[in-house]
Amino acid sequence: MKFKIPYLRLCKILLSSLLASAAGQLLAEDGVTETTILIGQTVGLSGQIAGPVKEMTAGAGAYFAAMNKSGGVHGRKIELRILDDQFDPALAAANAETLIKKEHVLALFQSRGTPHTEALLALLATHKLPLIAPSTGATVFHQKLNRFVFNVRAKYQDEVVKAIEQFSTIGIKAIALVHVDDTFGRDGLAGFEKGMAQHKLTPVSISKYDRIKPDVDGVVANVVKANPAAVIIVGSAATTADMIKKIRAQGPAIQLMTLSNNASQSFIDSLGSSGTGVMMSQIMPAPSSMSSVLGQEFKLMAQAHGVQPSYAAMEGFVAAKVLVEGLKRAGRNLTRESLISGLESMRRVDLGGLMVSYSEREHNGSEFVELTMIGKDGKFLR
Repeated sequence: MKFKIPYLRLCKILLSSLLASAAGQLLAEDGVTETTILIGQTVGLSGQIAGPVKEMTAGAGAYFAAMNKSGGVHGRKIELRILDDQFDPALAAANAETLIKKEHVLALFQSRGTPHTEALLALLATHKLPLIAPSTGATVFHQKLNRFVFNVRAKYQDEVVKAIEQFSTIGIKAIALVHVDDTFGRDGLAGFEKGMAQHKLTPVSISKYDRIKPDVDGVVANVVKANPAAVIIVGSAATTADMIKKIRAQGPAIQLMTLSNNASQSFIDSLGSSGTGVMMSQIMPAPSSMSSVLGQEFKLMAQAHGVQPSYAAMEGFVAAKVLVEGLKRAGRNLTRESLISGLESMRRVDLGGLMVSYSEREHNGSEFVELTMIGKDGKFLR
């Protein structure tokens, strides 16, 4: 026996099916399929910060790989699409535009550099797309809430203030600053001025240099002439390493200190014997520590994926954990908006020894800062 569906009813069924299909396509979010989540990253895989960036991306990659192996997030595996911006802010903006408009990523992840991250802000606002864990501690990303930026690391100014506090405590009063002449360096300068004022100290000297064409010899000459007991250097890895080696050659008794953006094994290796005794602030727990759940987890995943443990790798690892936690909280019906809401629901979340917190009014993440020193063996001492 054959059953016939009346013509008008058949038309209604077909129309309903088409409308449902169209609605499904309209509701489908960029970067999300039934089996995958596409995340974009623009970062300097080549250029003057290539060493620490590769360590950072390796740490993040290890965590994403482990999550994917265990089934992903709500059954979806994370795909990270990385474009090299060569540590150029203009190229960072162009890469982000490509990732958003052509690759159709759900979100951006862990940009690197202050002017580089600033170059992304207009795109984030236009496309209502979140950026998770930018690798910059600039105050500009903390002082006023940007709904689309979720910081993880502490502020650069807190690192500089911590260093001045330590110097003052041990009796070092004659302190100089060297900083790159961009938004990153000027942020470090603001922290320096704040810290020196808090301890009623007067700077011995303040020197700045061009990010593209740094006059290293000129800056070093000015520093040595000022005869400080300690120098804080706010700059990127290659130039900072060059300055440290040249200051050490002319003023071996000067205590040198730099910030967490240079906290990588590649940076230590580039210093060679000049690195012994150099102080560095850290915004992540020690990657070698087995006293925390986070340290234990990092060691296991680093070993499983062939990642050399370092503070830079730990930063990438923690950033990946934060993104995954946000994705979990966003639920199965994943959208950019639900990811933002998921992240904002993370109130004082303990990642295993590091506290990260967000809300609808605050996206600052972590406030963790501690000081370390490079030992004779080329490893960080706490």
